[in-house]
Amino acid sequence: MLPILLILTGSWLFGQDRGAVRGLVRDAESGEPMVAVNISADRRTGTISDLNGEYSLNLDAGNHVIEFYYVGYKGITKKVNVDAGVTTRLDLLMTISSKMLDEVVVSAGKYEQKLSDVTVSLEVIKPHQLSNQNITSLDMILEKTPGISILDGQPSIRGGSGFSYGVGSRVLMLVDDLPMISGDAGDIKWNYMPVENINQIEVIKGASSVLYGSSALNGAINLRTRFPGNEPRTEVTLFGGAFMDPKRGELVWWEKQPLFRGVSFSHLRKIGNLDLSVGGNYYKDEGYREYDYEHRIRGNLAMRYRFKKVPGLTAGISTSAMYVDQSDFLLWQDADSGAYRQNPGTHAPLTGHRYNIDPYVEYFTPSDNKHSLKTRLYSVGNAALDTDKSSFTKLWYGEYRYLKKFGNQTNWTNGISFSRNTVLANLYENHMGSNSSLYSQLDAHVFNRLKVSTGVRWELNTLNGDLYYSVPVLRAGLNYQAGKATFIRTSFGQGYRFPSVAEKFADAVVGGLKVFPNPDLEPERGWAAEIGIKQGFSMGNWLGFADLAIFWTEYKNMIEYTFGAYPPDSAMFPTIDDVGFKALNIGTARITGAEFSLNGAGRLGPVNLQITGGYTFMNPVDPLLLDSLGRDEDESYILKYRRRHLFKMDFEMEVWKLFAGVNVQYNSRMIKVDEVFINPLIGNLLQPGFPDYWLDHATGYTLIDFRMGWNISPHFRVNTILRNAFNVEFLGRPGDIGPPRNITLQTKITF
Repeated sequence: MLPILLILTGSWLFGQDRGAVRGLVRDAESGEPMVAVNISADRRTGTISDLNGEYSLNLDAGNHVIEFYYVGYKGITKKVNVDAGVTTRLDLLMTISSKMLDEVVVSAGKYEQKLSDVTVSLEVIKPHQLSNQNITSLDMILEKTPGISILDGQPSIRGGSGFSYGVGSRVLMLVDDLPMISGDAGDIKWNYMPVENINQIEVIKGASSVLYGSSALNGAINLRTRFPGNEPRTEVTLFGGAFMDPKRGELVWWEKQPLFRGVSFSHLRKIGNLDLSVGGNYYKDEGYREYDYEHRIRGNLAMRYRFKKVPGLTAGISTSAMYVDQSDFLLWQDADSGAYRQNPGTHAPLTGHRYNIDPYVEYFTPSDNKHSLKTRLYSVGNAALDTDKSSFTKLWYGEYRYLKKFGNQTNWTNGISFSRNTVLANLYENHMGSNSSLYSQLDAHVFNRLKVSTGVRWELNTLNGDLYYSVPVLRAGLNYQAGKATFIRTSFGQGYRFPSVAEKFADAVVGGLKVFPNPDLEPERGWAAEIGIKQGFSMGNWLGFADLAIFWTEYKNMIEYTFGAYPPDSAMFPTIDDVGFKALNIGTARITGAEFSLNGAGRLGPVNLQITGGYTFMNPVDPLLLDSLGRDEDESYILKYRRRHLFKMDFEMEVWKLFAGVNVQYNSRMIKVDEVFINPLIGNLLQPGFPDYWLDHATGYTLIDFRMGWNISPHFRVNTILRNAFNVEFLGRPGDIGPPRNITLQTKITF
């Protein structure tokens, strides 16, 4: 009995020598409680904030140093004197860090982490970059991003894709972590992306199929939308502009300058526990090319509710819808006076709709693990005057994801997804497919400075009820913090892409170009590897980072449209009707190269400066042709529709209430296109004048844009953008010359 009494007495006496520190941690901007903030006392003991942002520490009486840390926020250190038997209250507001390496991203692991910690190359695009340049379609800003090129709507990251005639993107587009590509062509509707309501855009460079599946063979673009802070906010942007005459006066086909104009708005507010986001966009473009116009109206709505009685539980729904009336330019009349005129027979106006509905529910457990169930219905309809080219598709997608945290150092992401798509189209006939997948990725810090990432995915695809293909893919990566702001990374990831319905079944004639179906088309597979170093820097009032990466990508069964004669099996000899393009598995591809990028922001006296940009070198080859032909003079071993050098740079300065910026893009010459287009006989039949134009104009080019504006007040801004300021004539794909000099006037109101 005496020993027990002594123990209890000792415990009571010990308790009298201790006190407590308790408090609430909130976000300084939104006022929201912050969950899982790391809190340590004297770097010996610690805790994390709970679902309500509350924390509690029991400490010995005396002086202590308490540190608060959360990814992407400025760390806070407080000195506290703890009295025995007394509870000290310490509430905090944490602010987002201005250090660029502390930028928070989610796409690399489907959870929040610092940009410096990821094991792959990842580009971040902020809303001000779109607003200051009056970006009306997402591809416009991606074209200005290091390592990315857009060829007639087809995205390519570091030369991983060429030109595939509007189908089968190797880069996956996501909006809030869910796929947003059409069910028939597997393409991206750039003008449907809600650029008026962007939180940030994250671009993963390299194969990303483990987390995102098919179509992420060459990378992924994740557009993350925003939700309100504490105060309601409304933004309205109005703009208008005109295309000027091209340098070659004979190209002018219009009687008056073609105009474009539009308006966009967004409204964000909290209503109790409900977060509300509303946005919209109207745009009309008369087009600098004949019969190449666009008229659209788009709206979006998102709601998120946080349950008080069930802490950590949120549910929401978001939806967008768009009506569009447009006509796309396919082929020119000729290379001389008709380069901006539509080739007769290729004019294909259409009206269409796009809409998506995305219900979801998320739950953070008391131990900060996360359950997430997200779903999407994405519908695309195109009604053409030529009903043979009309199509209507629906994609149903659902994904359950579980994030398990082991302490503060390890995150384990597991998920299962299912999608189903239906295609109703005369162009492709009617088809139905499904896709099921399981994936798992583990990200763990080892020995504090080393982060290890590894993952696996298995996917099953069916088309028209038949098993099509299944494949396991792997990824692995390392990130080592070699210094205070020096991070060395290396990664390897496998990828794959199932052919789109259009690639397998399209059977059409467009402007004299016949497209044949290929039901036997096989999936593409490949891998991407890189090694890179990211170096942060701070010089006085300057903050930023530089990044250098060396990359290697390989594909097998690469799909490309190939010109040739494709007679039916019953025919003894091909006829002119059997000549055209067909999607084929042509073999292998290898793209190697290096990329350097720079991001910086700071103050020089009264002047605020921002700079972003980079240079990418690529060597895209067909290894089989290279082995058989060697490095021949005409470079026929080079992959089609690629360039070797890309340079992108954007510079902006602001002093007092005035700002000015310049954007520079350099694209080296496109080395190789389809031989049929440059053949003197066939090429002049398909695209009059192109063989000679290719010889004279297949060069590199530099585009320079200027902008200048005035922040009249915190709520009112005017801006002028001059694109292609030096009126350079440049060639995209064959038969498609880029826009001449054009000017935009913009007004933005915020309240």
